[in-house]
Amino acid sequence: MSAPDPSPGSPLGALIARDIRLALRQGADSMMVIVFFVLVVVLFPLGVGPEPAILGRIAAGVIWVAALLAAMLSMDRLFQTDHEDGSLELLVLSPLPLELQFLAKATAHWLTTGLPLIIVAPLLGLLLNMAPAGYPVMLLALALGTPSLSLIGGVGAALSLGARRSGVLLSLLVLPLFIPVLIFGVSAVDAGLTGSAAKAQLLILGGLLLGAVALAPWAAAAALRQAAE
Repeated sequence: MSAPDPSPGSPLGALIARDIRLALRQGADSMMVIVFFVLVVVLFPLGVGPEPAILGRIAAGVIWVAALLAAMLSMDRLFQTDHEDGSLELLVLSPLPLELQFLAKATAHWLTTGLPLIIVAPLLGLLLNMAPAGYPVMLLALALGTPSLSLIGGVGAALSLGARRSGVLLSLLVLPLFIPVLIFGVSAVDAGLTGSAAKAQLLILGGLLLGAVALAPWAAAAALRQAAE
């Protein structure tokens, strides 16, 4: 079995490009994620005080929790538009496997939400007085962790599709599954800040990502088929 082709001319690449165009056309959703991320981080110095030592100590946890909550804002819309306009049935009947379509949608979600969060994170780390040693590890941990958030959140979005108060249900479904990513993401940054090796935490984040890539498409595809019936 040949590997899926994500190039722009392939069906998989076309689906990724379609979802990115839709996200950019509804630019308020992507901008809302970034603004929420920034606001949550900015509120912490106001709440705990401007003491640099305290802010530097909690910087990793604050950034990761804010990134997790910000990524969830747009997850309930991952399949909602397709469900409302009837294109979900076309996706299910498409010759392209639904599992690959889910991977394409999760990739587009990460490119429009997770990637901007990674770009903004160093500026917020500077605001929180994070030590320079923590920045490389933070960026690498976010690069490994945020795709897992998109994949796991995508499963939750598929399971809660069409349900009443789907946003609340989505939060209840995925927040417990986000905890390992949060723990090892924060632990990796803390290790970098203290001069310890963060390799173990980063490897675990990579393993979680590989596990999500392997398992999430099958779970989401089953939920989407059920929702389309």
